[in-house]
Amino acid sequence: MALKSFVDIHSDSHFPLENLPYGVFKPNHGGEARPGVAIGNYVLDLSEIASAGLFNGPILMNSDCFLQPSLNKFVGMGRPAWKEARKTIQKLLSSDEPTLRDNASLREKSLLPMDKVQMLLPTVIGDYTDFFTSMHHTKNCGTIFRGPVNPILPNWFHLPVAYHGRASSVVISGTDIIRPRGQGHPIGDSPPYFGPSLKLDFELEMATIVGPGNELGKSVDVNEAADHIFGLLLMNDWSARDIQAWEYVPLGPFLGKSFGTTLSPWIVTLDALEPFACEAPKQDPHPLPYLDEKISKNYDISLEVRIKPAGQENSTVVTRSNLKHIYWTLTQQLAHHTINGCNLRPGDLLGTGTISGPDPESFGCLLELTWNGQKPLSLNGSPRKFLEDGDEVIFTGCCKVSSPTGKLEMLKIDGTNHVIRLGCSALGMVTTSGSGHAPERLSQHRFEEHGAISLSLQLLS
Repeated sequence: MALKSFVDIHSDSHFPLENLPYGVFKPNHGGEARPGVAIGNYVLDLSEIASAGLFNGPILMNSDCFLQPSLNKFVGMGRPAWKEARKTIQKLLSSDEPTLRDNASLREKSLLPMDKVQMLLPTVIGDYTDFFTSMHHTKNCGTIFRGPVNPILPNWFHLPVAYHGRASSVVISGTDIIRPRGQGHPIGDSPPYFGPSLKLDFELEMATIVGPGNELGKSVDVNEAADHIFGLLLMNDWSARDIQAWEYVPLGPFLGKSFGTTLSPWIVTLDALEPFACEAPKQDPHPLPYLDEKISKNYDISLEVRIKPAGQENSTVVTRSNLKHIYWTLTQQLAHHTINGCNLRPGDLLGTGTISGPDPESFGCLLELTWNGQKPLSLNGSPRKFLEDGDEVIFTGCCKVSSPTGKLEMLKIDGTNHVIRLGCSALGMVTTSGSGHAPERLSQHRFEEHGAISLSLQLLS
């Protein structure tokens, strides 16, 4: 039987009782940042629940983890604490549990409408690593930049390739992005181009939030790596393709990436995602022993990107992909990251890299979708090679399952259909003028569905 809450939750809500993603918010009327959980169109203030003494299990009873301005302390406590919190919150929000349901004063203080809060980054991100785990994306990029003969370098099939990103420019969904300036390839004998990027792109990614870390010098076993992953959210790793193409040899991305990375505000836990686990792609050649998993799995999360040009009412879907397409699993990424003894810390961010599928309609960035500008897209009749000033980019994600009859249904749990969304994030953009003058605010990011990753990654952003 499906879980039922006393909170009024619409049937297509991104945040049913089965989801319960975590975030950090501030009430619009003022106050400090504090952790919360999304339920329907409300945010459950975990600081109020903790202050009322309702986290009374053996792990959380005397903890101040929900009185912090970030989720770092909580995610660092590990899976037993996460499970205890999820069990407590589900019970408190259940329709047959009177503790919160019948306490009008506590309900008023702890259940805040989503349109009355400001969402913040859920963790303090000490370090950020971006992987390169989609074989289709890797092949397409290699073909575009190096030709079709050897588009994927030999090392890619032996290890999850990654680079260390810039944590200081990771921002929450709704934050404007300023078009970066930098150098581009010279034409003929002329000096390199310098000015605003002419090839600004999105990258459809998801990201892992690290839970408990590991000691410096000690690695994490790949079969235990899931215990170090708190959950997932949506990520847009904005990219300036012209700057990137000129600078990336020999040391990889730098200014073409470091100007901005956008995250959805809600972290969907692995416990919530477990019903959507699926078999990972077969890896050939077989991975080395430290990457060889007893159970190799991905998550079946449908992803979509829309672009809404400035001045237009409607957005256009430009791609549909799925997290299940990544070649290297989330647990392999984390284990590889630590195999040299590198220490991860609670709240660290591990991006998957661009998630592209096998078909042109599933490519995860404009570089692939337009084949580096050679095949422009049509956005409601407007041709588009790369992002233009004022464009709004919207990521959404959703988990779906098939019923016994074969009909596709939204998150079927215990015999009843639900939507578990990861969270839908609308990423507005700010750009500079072509002359390279001061930034001009042309568009403000906004949230759809309050930027929830519904186990539509909301699990949506």
